[in-house]
Amino acid sequence: MAEPRLRAALWVQAALRVADIAGRPGVVVRRGDPDAGVVLVVLRGRGGLAVLSQVRAASGEMAWLRGTGGEPVDDVAVEAYVARQVRFDPDLWVVEFDSPDYAPPFSGRVV
Repeated sequence: MAEPRLRAALWVQAALRVADIAGRPGVVVRRGDPDAGVVLVVLRGRGGLAVLSQVRAASGEMAWLRGTGGEPVDDVAVEAYVARQVRFDPDLWVVEFDSPDYAPPFSGRVV
């Protein structure tokens, strides 16, 4: 049986709230489909940016993949990454958070 999915818009609202409480404010950069859009998370740290992409782990649970690699990148690299992903999925959400240590401000496994 498939795992129930939370609506994308609701997940984004909850993540923004959790991040704000943790002192890591966020903003919606691009709105996607409110029901089924995939979410990209941009983490703005001390040395640049990192992007986390929603994926499914081998076990089937939702996880996050460091889409731009293990090291921080600049704004241009993030914009190019997001543009490529939007070409594949026009329903994509992009949410950016302040994260000095590049840790997601919400619970989730990073693979």
